[in-house]
Amino acid sequence: MSAQASPFDIAGRVAIVTGASSGLGRHFALTLGRAGAKVAIAARRAEALAETVRQIEAFDGRALPIVLDVTDAESVRHCVAEAETELGPISVLINNAGTAIEGMTLDQDETAWDSVVDTNLKGAWLMAKEAAAHMANIGHGGSIVNIASVLGQMGTAGVASYCASKAGLINLTRALAIEFAPHKIRVNALAPGYFVTDLNRDFLSGPGGQSLKRRTPQQRFGEPGDLDGALLLLASDASRYMTGSVVTVDGGLSARI
Repeated sequence: MSAQASPFDIAGRVAIVTGASSGLGRHFALTLGRAGAKVAIAARRAEALAETVRQIEAFDGRALPIVLDVTDAESVRHCVAEAETELGPISVLINNAGTAIEGMTLDQDETAWDSVVDTNLKGAWLMAKEAAAHMANIGHGGSIVNIASVLGQMGTAGVASYCASKAGLINLTRALAIEFAPHKIRVNALAPGYFVTDLNRDFLSGPGGQSLKRRTPQQRFGEPGDLDGALLLLASDASRYMTGSVVTVDGGLSARI
């Protein structure tokens, strides 16, 4: 008698990860690749994507690099079409591409706001719309995971555009979950707390970051591996009755607040 497959099994499935050239996006791509998925890794920087490919191929994984600007609809269409042509029908989208521009609102201009909101919110909408169209056309369903943030659930000074974009992404997740359910497409959000990345390294190493660490019940910042379980849950059939959900991974920070 053969062993029953784990509901977390994603071997052979095709996944797209945006913002996969560095940081958490690269880690997500590696995690899915190690789990047996064929991964289309997409980001603006081709040279950085090459390093992600090298790391995935080091454990005999399959990775396809695609240069992508999530704020450009034509670039998004090309990304999804190329992923499907080269790897097969898309089962998973990890909407991870994001940016932050620090500064108090009275000191920032409209360009800074537009850059953050266009990438974090509009870009996720464009990718979800295009990937869902392909999933619905084939009829096999799929899973879309939007990478939100605890700052989409609470406010803080100096990153108003980031907070607003991630709050919008959380509610976009809920709305798309309702719209896409008839097509057997699940849409959930993963909301990390404070993880050290290139976006926040300077802040977290300073006094403000140390104050945040003290306020976090686990008394530490997250490590990339702390997100693996939640990522694989949402990407796989283990979450088949979850849609419109927000899974928070923050060491208890938001519970205290």
